[in-house]
Amino acid sequence: MAYMNQQRKAQLAVTIKAICKTYKVKASLSVNNHSTLVLNIKSSPIDFIKNFNEVEAKRNMCREPHMREHAKDSLCINPYWYHEHYSGKAKEFLSKVITAMNVGNHDRSDIQSDYFDVGWYISINIGKWNKPYVLV
Repeated sequence: MAYMNQQRKAQLAVTIKAICKTYKVKASLSVNNHSTLVLNIKSSPIDFIKNFNEVEAKRNMCREPHMREHAKDSLCINPYWYHEHYSGKAKEFLSKVITAMNVGNHDRSDIQSDYFDVGWYISINIGKWNKPYVLV
């Protein structure tokens, strides 16, 4: 069963904050429902939204422009497929921070038998629905 507590968060926060400081990313770390470690990125010099939109435009060139996914003020990162949706500095940062968020985690899930066993879930948000991401 997925479980995340404040002590484990504090242990992981040391490395996560160091990575954020290296990339000049302002973010907060929290625990949601005792099961998810959440990183909310507020601002940074990395333009995650522009990068996402550019990579998605290249990936979906065969689709009509109105059918393409387009982010505006905030994003929720898919930690399993971020490498498909980002490039350059954004992908480099996400790769390091996702690895740091999963230190000590396990995934013994078997989706064929509908059995899910993870140490904890992770969630990364770029901005929020009510507070847009700020590019500095």
